[in-house]
Amino acid sequence: MASHRDSRLFKLLLPPIVLLLLCVIACCVGQYGISLSELAHSITQYFFSTADKTDIDTVLWDIRIPRIGAAILVGAALSMAGATYQGMFRNPLVSPDVLGVTAGAGLGAVMAIYFDLSFFLVQVMAFGFALLVVFIVYLVAKLARHHDPILSLVLSGVAIGALFGSAIALVKILADPYGQLATMVFWMLGALNMVNREDLLMSTPIILLCMVPLILLRWRMNILSLDDKEALSLGVNVNRTRIVFILSATLMTATAVSITGVIGWIGLVVPHMARLWIGPDFRKLLPMSLFIGAVFLVLTDTIARTCFPIELPLGIITAFVGVPFFLSLLIRGGVRK
Repeated sequence: MASHRDSRLFKLLLPPIVLLLLCVIACCVGQYGISLSELAHSITQYFFSTADKTDIDTVLWDIRIPRIGAAILVGAALSMAGATYQGMFRNPLVSPDVLGVTAGAGLGAVMAIYFDLSFFLVQVMAFGFALLVVFIVYLVAKLARHHDPILSLVLSGVAIGALFGSAIALVKILADPYGQLATMVFWMLGALNMVNREDLLMSTPIILLCMVPLILLRWRMNILSLDDKEALSLGVNVNRTRIVFILSATLMTATAVSITGVIGWIGLVVPHMARLWIGPDFRKLLPMSLFIGAVFLVLTDTIARTCFPIELPLGIITAFVGVPFFLSLLIRGGVRK
């Protein structure tokens, strides 16, 4: 019994500890190397001294720490959103872009790039178009009264997402191939080097606010995985609770995508990793998805900026990690069956 309790405690504590160690490593490695003693000195000086900033302080506090913070925030948000979607739609293949959020954010961003707007307006338009897609999808689903509400939501999300995806392709065709097109492609593959401290200050409250209902009501996700009639008999308003979860996850995804671009596979693969690690109970699965998602993105970002002669877009790294893992899950699941 004690051994089982120790094993459970180990599983709960390991991801936060790994995340902390990875953050220290990510602070130290890069083109400008920082030793552990220099890291400790810079942190002490930042909080307890008014001395002028050194080069190490600039690299650490203006570049790396905002970037690591963004990796934690976005990785946690996309992973929690993915776990929520998979639970709400009872489908392990669902990812956060099922309602067309990614396509909407992508269209807003490429249009802003096409009209040569500032990077801040690129983020604003990405966020605005992501919300616009959600509004249209929700409106269409409400109009389709003769179908199951969740099915209507998914089908309208797929259709509107495809429409916005076609619009992205059209803007790419019209874009300048020697300047704008490269910027659009880079944004669509996702990166953290564009995120600064102001972006974090703006997006963190929104994402944390969206996480609150997911965390506080995560036990209801277990009930929603049951048959609707059974869930209703347990006193849960199925449709209203699902809508709250889906809107929270969608707004969280839209905020994350607007500051980093499209980073694929995290929302699909990380919930499976968390499920393998801690089990399917959403009371543990959701917090574990948060930590493992943060670990995954901090690790891939550190690899992307340190292991290659040039910095690779994160979407490439996450695809190279996510696709083999997902296929192995698919094959192993088929063998067991």
